[in-house]
Amino acid sequence: MADKNLEMAKRVATAVAECGGRTFFVGGYVRDRLLGRENKDVDIEVHGISVSQLEHILDGLGERMTVGASFGIMGLRHYDLDIAMPRSEVATGRGHRDFAVFVDPFIGERKAARRRDFTINALMQDVLTDEVLDFFTGLDDLAQGLIRHVDPKTFVEDPLRVLRAAQFAARFGFKVAPETRQLSATMDLSMLSRERIMGELEKALLKADNPSVFFEELRSMGQLDDWFIEVGALCDVPQDPVNHPEGNVWNHTMMVLDEAASLREQAQYPLGLMVAALCHDLGKAVTTEEVNGRIHAYGHETAGLPLVKQQLQRLTTERKLASYVLNMVELHMRPNHLVADGAKVKSYMKTFDMSVCPEDLLLLAKADHFGRDFASIQEERRAYAQVENRLNEMLEEYRRRMAAPHVTGKDLIEEGLEPGPLMGEVLAYVHKVRLAGRPKHEQLKQALGFVRSKK
Repeated sequence: MADKNLEMAKRVATAVAECGGRTFFVGGYVRDRLLGRENKDVDIEVHGISVSQLEHILDGLGERMTVGASFGIMGLRHYDLDIAMPRSEVATGRGHRDFAVFVDPFIGERKAARRRDFTINALMQDVLTDEVLDFFTGLDDLAQGLIRHVDPKTFVEDPLRVLRAAQFAARFGFKVAPETRQLSATMDLSMLSRERIMGELEKALLKADNPSVFFEELRSMGQLDDWFIEVGALCDVPQDPVNHPEGNVWNHTMMVLDEAASLREQAQYPLGLMVAALCHDLGKAVTTEEVNGRIHAYGHETAGLPLVKQQLQRLTTERKLASYVLNMVELHMRPNHLVADGAKVKSYMKTFDMSVCPEDLLLLAKADHFGRDFASIQEERRAYAQVENRLNEMLEEYRRRMAAPHVTGKDLIEEGLEPGPLMGEVLAYVHKVRLAGRPKHEQLKQALGFVRSKK
């Protein structure tokens, strides 16, 4: 598909050149191409011909589509290729979308590049010759691993760029330039929509090897207060140095986040796992206390649920994500405690049954365990392998019990039980018998005994 899009980009560029214009790869595609990273989003920008000329060219190459009419962006059906013309923008308000946009095919390459957010995104590469145009030292910043704004006057017009700087730093392992960090600290993020915030957060959580960099950069800019209030509060919450030599709850959370990133490809719901890792210890902000000279946060996994709700409501309306994260946070302590306490099989079955995703719960528990400083991480990983083996053994047993034949409502109706409130009670009772590993005929026998006890 990428080759198909590139081939079409060259066909467009050839036709544009015949009309006296020039076509460039722009934005993240150029950046990632120079970094040797895969990027399937091919964006080109056409200079030096009129809008009607470009429309005529595209009509001759396929079925033209308008992707973003107000931004002068077009495309061709069956191609993942954004075809834009240079444009200028003037802020009309404080929001991310509060801009008046003017398409200007003859604005010139330098002015077109100036409207970009960062120097590494302002690079342009000629589609036909591969010549790279670098008006703002983007190549140097790319080589040095720096996120630096292009123009301080235009940069501050779009507060989303603060989040983009942080997520680029996390994804690429770059540093935000001091002057960009300083400028970002002056910007107001409160008018951004939660959808835009969540979009940048998702990229950081799902594409970065170390998502903690995203939050560390926002913290250094003083930009946690509008959208990540509950997470930011963890900076001031101490932990017992015996169990948590890494320091406060913020440090622990950031380490857990990075551990979770190393496990997310194994997850059933990667985004959910990462958000749960971010929120798993929010309750320590309200439960941490010193008892007999030791710092404890008893019950933080349940006391923190209202804080988790507040944080999630600020970021998303996605119910699936919210219910998943709340469930995972409430249960995140249990797997490792079950092994440490030498729990019976029944306790494992109950915990897995309470979980919306037992497989991901074990990943979160593992990330939580390793999100701290150890004298010898290799030794600790060898020791935890035994814990992991026990948890996986019990999870396999849970799966076996859930896959075995079991009593259903249809079975109970065939035995003469009518649908109604009692049916729900009986099915709940039968589920407990099923969790205990009893075969179907025994489940049915006990279910009928339960019915007789209710009469």
